Amino acid sequence: MKTLIYSDWARRLKILLAGTALSLSVVSVDASEVWANSKNQIIAQQIQTLQQSERRWIQINLSKQRLIAWEGNKVVYGAKISSGKKSTPTRIGTFKIQSKLKSTRMRGRGYDVPNVPHAMFYEGNYGIHGAYWHKRFGTPVSHGCVNLAPKHAQWLFKWASLGTPVVIHK
Repeated sequence: MKTLIYSDWARRLKILLAGTALSLSVVSVDASEVWANSKNQIIAQQIQTLQQSERRWIQINLSKQRLIAWEGNKVVYGAKISSGKKSTPTRIGTFKIQSKLKSTRMRGRGYDVPNVPHAMFYEGNYGIHGAYWHKRFGTPVSHGCVNLAPKHAQWLFKWASLGTPVVIHK
């Protein structure tokens, strides 16, 4: 009798645990999808708001590897970029230019690059800057920053001011 009760209890426990695990996996998939959709909606709303203004702003499309400089709803400049590789992705979201350096040294895991031209940082060490060390624009090759050919970085550096919105999306 004891064995029968134990096996019935064990069977019910297994069913309960399997059901719980299945429920959690469904919830986590739904939660990540909701979060991604929510972030995409925020970015889309920000783009719409900026296009209805007269403000200068920068749009970076990671899927197309393109940067577009806008004044309200008018395109004023465009260039190919190199964003972060899969292992070191460029962050998605809405930011503002926080600092500008005509030239700087960039160091990180696996790189140390002097005289990086026209760097504009929008979140911590993430920035938009010129890249003289490669010509693979249109391909993700960076450590998370947005690389531009030096002449494009120079134009953008002169055009943008501190506080200029930067919208990065896929």
